Amino acid sequence: MIMIISILLLAALDQYSKFLALERLKPIGNITVIPNWFDLTFVENRGAAFGILQGQVWFFILITIAVTVFAIYYIRKMQGNDKVHNWMKVSIVLILAGAWGNAIDRILKGYVVDYFEFTFISYPVFNVADIYVVMGTILMTVLILFFGDDKDKNAKKE
Repeated sequence: MIMIISILLLAALDQYSKFLALERLKPIGNITVIPNWFDLTFVENRGAAFGILQGQVWFFILITIAVTVFAIYYIRKMQGNDKVHNWMKVSIVLILAGAWGNAIDRILKGYVVDYFEFTFISYPVFNVADIYVVMGTILMTVLILFFGDDKDKNAKKE
């Protein structure tokens, strides 16, 4: 239950930030925060990162549903309550909050609201939900790479 509440709260925070971008940033388009480094730039993203798969709203919604179903299955199969499992749950919460934050945009608007832009490199404009997905994925990768087989090693010793 705490995971569902966390996902809902994080997705709500993402939606609020996008509401602010729509209300305050869309009319002006761009605000330079740190010259030649970071801007707030309003973008209606109708695809994924770097604008790939433009206009494929239902594809992204189906992917979000599939990821959610897999995450629920994985959480139910996950055994133990140690630190690694708890951090894995945190990574899943972040990924799902980000996926659903962007899915809400796609369902309600037909596009995702993006607004963070690093201007010193060629990188896509992104939002809070994207940050959740990236952070959750990095955390999950670290857990799998560095702690994923600890349980298997311990089981072989017994």
